[in-house]
Amino acid sequence: MPEAPAPRTPSGAGLLTASGVTMQFGGLRALNDVSFGLSEGEIIGLIGPNGAGKTTFFNCLTGLYAPTSGSVALRGTPLPQDPAKVTDRGIARTFQNIRLFPSMTAEENVLVGRHVRMKQGPLSSLLHGPGFKRSEAEARSRTAELLEFVGLTRFSGELARNLPYGDQRRLEIARALATEPSVLLLDEPTAGMNAQETEATRQLIFGIRDLGTSVVVIEHDTKFIFTLCDRVLVLVQGELLVEGSPDEVRGDPRVVEAYLGAPPDEVEHQIHAAEENP
Repeated sequence: MPEAPAPRTPSGAGLLTASGVTMQFGGLRALNDVSFGLSEGEIIGLIGPNGAGKTTFFNCLTGLYAPTSGSVALRGTPLPQDPAKVTDRGIARTFQNIRLFPSMTAEENVLVGRHVRMKQGPLSSLLHGPGFKRSEAEARSRTAELLEFVGLTRFSGELARNLPYGDQRRLEIARALATEPSVLLLDEPTAGMNAQETEATRQLIFGIRDLGTSVVVIEHDTKFIFTLCDRVLVLVQGELLVEGSPDEVRGDPRVVEAYLGAPPDEVEHQIHAAEENP
């Protein structure tokens, strides 16, 4: 498992931008005028109570939903409303509910992601010509590297459904990385994990950032988010409530009140008590 590199100062701005994204489902407004920007080399956390619109926002970023209004762009170029084309442009994601191919091996699952970058023509693929064989060999080599990177080399030949839960989550990350993304969106990557698995995932995300991939993470574990991210965005009832550094967000009474439903002074007391007795 990779060690956490020193945090890097984001270079440039506007790698991935969302401007005024609104998502309406009939009479329900799931997102209301949400904007944000992700820089190169940055890790952003997206938190909020259940039903705040976090996964809906991810779905808008990846072309799964067409926003009712607003726009999403990668390096200034608007993204198409087509998940496959968005992946081709350089955005990959994992899901809150694991979406592996259970009857395929770990290696085969990662190869599915890798095939997005294989550009062999139909004739070469049909005849298994030299170009196809070279491409297949490269895909298998890269797959082996990714399985090693996430710590799953020993499970390469195992069916995905037989892997422990935490390893299935890491396998889904490896498959996403196989598409060579500029941006990786992780939807609750530590859900259901124990403390040791959660820490391993935190180190893995640092390693991913160190490879040059910017990351956006949805997570309910705020301690995980505050020790991982450069910036944190808080969604409440479909609106961006607060954006800032982990310290700024953690100390904002509006945030903790939205989570705990308690008066700010009571919340502040709870925060101090938690800090004094970790």
